[in-house]
Amino acid sequence: MEPTRNCPLFGGAFFAILPTGAIDVRDLRPVPDNQEVFCHPVTDQSLIIELLELQAHGQGGAAARYHFEDIGGVQGARAVHVLSVQPLWLENLSLRGCCQDAWFLSGKQQVAKDNEQVLAIFVS
Repeated sequence: MEPTRNCPLFGGAFFAILPTGAIDVRDLRPVPDNQEVFCHPVTDQSLIIELLELQAHGQGGAAARYHFEDIGGVQGARAVHVLSVQPLWLENLSLRGCCQDAWFLSGKQQVAKDNEQVLAIFVS
């Protein structure tokens, strides 16, 4: 297992445990203030943590799904697939006094990087 480090997010408001090799994308290019973006130099995977605005038309897990699908649409994702949506226990969160509920969505999006084209390969 790769060694990890405790990494501050959004000026230290949150922390995440990341592999020591994770690169802060801010060191490479501009990143919006509402995002923290990290990439892995070997696997070419990215982790994007984004602060989102409350949407009155959706609540709970439906709001998490809405935001995930909306981000995929904005980025021109060719595929957006939600794997699971699960509630987080508020007593385990540092923001427990500030929010009514919290959700963890796991999913995949197929998005081209920069000017690359997204290629889909089908094997039959």
